[in-house]
Amino acid sequence: MDIAVAIVLLVLVAFVIIVLVRSVRIIPQARAGVVERLGKYQRTLNPGLTILIPFVDRLLPLLDLREQVVSFPPQPVITEDNLVVSIDTVVYFQVTDARAATYEIANYIQAVEQLTTTTLRNVVGGLNLEEALTSRDQINGQLRGVLDEATGRWGIRVSRVELKAIDPPHSIQDSMEKQMRAERDRRAAILTAEGTKQSAILTAEGQRQSSILKAEGDAKAAILRADGEAQAIQKVFDAIHKGNPDQKLLAYQYLQVLPKIAEGTANKLWIIPSEVGEALKGIGNALGGAVAGQASDGLFGPDAGPKTAEAGAVSGAGAVSAAGDGRAAGTGAGSTAPAPATHPEP
Repeated sequence: MDIAVAIVLLVLVAFVIIVLVRSVRIIPQARAGVVERLGKYQRTLNPGLTILIPFVDRLLPLLDLREQVVSFPPQPVITEDNLVVSIDTVVYFQVTDARAATYEIANYIQAVEQLTTTTLRNVVGGLNLEEALTSRDQINGQLRGVLDEATGRWGIRVSRVELKAIDPPHSIQDSMEKQMRAERDRRAAILTAEGTKQSAILTAEGQRQSSILKAEGDAKAAILRADGEAQAIQKVFDAIHKGNPDQKLLAYQYLQVLPKIAEGTANKLWIIPSEVGEALKGIGNALGGAVAGQASDGLFGPDAGPKTAEAGAVSGAGAVSAAGDGRAAGTGAGSTAPAPATHPEP
């Protein structure tokens, strides 16, 4: 009897414990639970303590309300130019309605995967390989729009869709590497040519500026030399006019300049100016006047005699000879215009 009572008590205690366990449920944060009463949806449990009716209410597996990241395996996709590429996708989604995620779709993760694959093939099928490799943002946007619209009634919100990798065939990869290598070589050649061109332009510009500066310097130097020579000539001219030279001094200066004209071993021909004749004429007149004065003093002076007259005659002859020697010297030097010889009047 006592054993039977003890067994009954134990059964009652176990039943009470089971009832309490099935009646009291704690829902964690960021989780949601769906309660069915007699097989029909009754309510959605939020985080916290919840009391259920044992053997009447049934709590379905909890759903994670946090944003989930699912990486799908590579999928073969055919591009517009009939190339098969392997694309890895990553989908970011979040359950927003626990009831719809439970009753509207059997397996929402598998559904998202299949929908992503079909949508990706539709989007990439309208692009060639180059566009598919360079238009990831466009592909991501189109995938996100289609998935978000389709999964909205499932109680799921797709926040992002990313293409993790786009792997073309190995032969296409080799061709692309060769193309990129050729493109880099072309750019290097263009940059080298541009550098050479710029260097040549800068060199030519420097030479041009150097030539211009040199020409300007030569022009200024020539102008300064010409100004200096002009000032020197002007000073000499002013000095000559201030000194008021007579005909004898000018004739003497002409005779001093004549040897300088014939200087140099390469001079085979030299020209005597016409003024030399005038100079010789002036010297002859000067010498003739001196001789005539001496002769007049000897003839008409108190001591005049035959010797004085003879000396005057000899002096006159010497003057004529000197004039003749001057003409001969000019002719002997190869003059094409011999200077006229003048004889002093007795």
